[in-house]
Amino acid sequence: MQSSLYVALSAQVAMEKRLATIANNVANMNTGGFRADEVKFEEVLSLAAKESVSFASSGQNYVSRRTGPVTKTDNPLDVAIQGEGWFAFSGPNGPVYTRDGRFKVNENGDLLTVDGYPVLDAGGAPIALDPAEGPPTISRDGTITQGNNQVGVIGLFNLRADSKLSRFGNSGVMSSVPGEVVQDFTSAGVQQGFSEGSNVNPVLELTKMIAVQRSFESAATTIQESESTLMDAIRTLGPSS
Repeated sequence: MQSSLYVALSAQVAMEKRLATIANNVANMNTGGFRADEVKFEEVLSLAAKESVSFASSGQNYVSRRTGPVTKTDNPLDVAIQGEGWFAFSGPNGPVYTRDGRFKVNENGDLLTVDGYPVLDAGGAPIALDPAEGPPTISRDGTITQGNNQVGVIGLFNLRADSKLSRFGNSGVMSSVPGEVVQDFTSAGVQQGFSEGSNVNPVLELTKMIAVQRSFESAATTIQESESTLMDAIRTLGPSS
């Protein structure tokens, strides 16, 4: 069995997935609140041969939780998270979490995400503002005030480290474990007039892409050498005419 041939093929499959992930990250480097994808690879051990052979798995994607850069916009409906935490909005199948705080208000006063989903408070209820009262004031704990009246509180949630995150749209994630409401705003909170960008590091992603391309070429060379060795063995050991 040409173990090196199959090991190199498994490496190419893994690197092809890695390259697709990098390309998607680069494509979303300017998407507000986007969380980059990372790939975790594991060793697959085969005992089919006389000696154990290690193969690369195809890889498993996971969502990076690194924070992105925060930009001042002075828009009263732009809100950035300071520290850990996520906003929540109402998705088709339950709450969806995001770091994208570029909100808007429709003609009915509903506070919506940039894609038009209702923003939720800490109790999971949608938030409504009074369109006639003008721009709101939003405090560190998410309290929304218009004039002298408190009209709602933007919910801030923590997602457990062991929860599995799956993508929803460009900047939303769904969690396998419901988010926990943030109650201590000493180290976490929100900041009005700012927005958080993508956490993709373009220089790092470009460096990764170059490394993956070189590794892919190296694996291709290994495959060619394995095939050449096999053909030489067949010509040498095969029956002579």
